[in-house]
Amino acid sequence: VQLVESGGGLVQPGGSLRLSCAASGFTFSSYAMSWYRRAPGKERELVARITTAGSSYYADFVRGRFTGSRDNAKNTIYLQMNSLTPEDTGVYYCRAYYNSWNEYWGQGTQVTVSS
Repeated sequence: VQLVESGGGLVQPGGSLRLSCAASGFTFSSYAMSWYRRAPGKERELVARITTAGSSYYADFVRGRFTGSRDNAKNTIYLQMNSLTPEDTGVYYCRAYYNSWNEYWGQGTQVTVSS
């Protein structure tokens, strides 16, 4: 099983990034997928959840700025992040969840928002 995030980097405030998470080794379409982040000195927190049906739900602090999506044909989820602020800085992780015994995490990708 692998979840590989990509697309992170350094961006100026107000800028945009698109993160990707490529999955392999499990039945991707059957898993709910999520994006989490860990900001420096803070606990990991949920950013967006994407259901198996493709519906997305967002944390209040990103609603209206971030958009999550999935492509089951490519076994990949995405997180389009717009209007980034320094508070969005952190390591972004994707998570695949089916049940307590079938849950996987990626290694994370660093997002830094700074001028």
